[in-house]
Amino acid sequence: MHPDSADGDPLTAAVDLARAAAEETAGDPTLVGGHLGATPEPLGDPAGGVPPGALGQVLTHSFASRQPGYVGWHWAVTLARVPDGDEVTVDEVVLLPGDAALLAPAWVPWHERLRPGDLSVGDVLPATEDDPRLVPSYTTEDDAAADPEAQALATELGLGRERVMSREGRSTAAARWLAGEFGPRAAMARQAPGPCGTCGFFLPLAGSLRGLLGACGNEYAPADGRVVAVDYGCGAHSQATLAAGEPAEVVTSARYDTADFDVL
Repeated sequence: MHPDSADGDPLTAAVDLARAAAEETAGDPTLVGGHLGATPEPLGDPAGGVPPGALGQVLTHSFASRQPGYVGWHWAVTLARVPDGDEVTVDEVVLLPGDAALLAPAWVPWHERLRPGDLSVGDVLPATEDDPRLVPSYTTEDDAAADPEAQALATELGLGRERVMSREGRSTAAARWLAGEFGPRAAMARQAPGPCGTCGFFLPLAGSLRGLLGACGNEYAPADGRVVAVDYGCGAHSQATLAAGEPAEVVTSARYDTADFDVL
């Protein structure tokens, strides 16, 4: 009888059977360590009139794990026997984490793991039904409908997109663009002759973002085709030009006035 057995219980005494099952599952006997103990599993329903032991007995033996990368884990081998029977059978063998086990990080949904720039050619990024950045077009709070120059909402009702950006989505996008390389705090903007809001190549966005952002239409500007802040600017500003026909003076000698002199 095994030293861990109690009152000759076949399940408690079947340590060798449990170890053999763990070693078979591990594929290598050296990966199964010492016996850690045995825990009876509840079987029966006293409240429902089924006393413990009426359906048989179940007990789980635990063994230390020597599996590489599984520090703090243990092998759990569950054994069972029918009522009044001596034959012990193996129910399952699993590797379980202990209180100090090394565990994988908590699962993070794919749409929360993605970062700007992760999407590559051929990838598809569907929006979730509960995406807070989008709302049904008929509930949009965009003020474009009141803008005579940008009737964006009117074309969506019943005719256009099913969902449009919510107020939260627009605010998040605006904050991201304003803090980016084409925002008002960019080094280029600080050295510019004027802000984009006064540039003839600036194409304002519609609706509530009109006063903050627009697109650059100057092919020679670093932000051509990009969303820029009204307060961004660069050296390609439309007002940073010479008057047509104005000659550029080229000085090739030192500028000293030798045509006159002073009498001291």
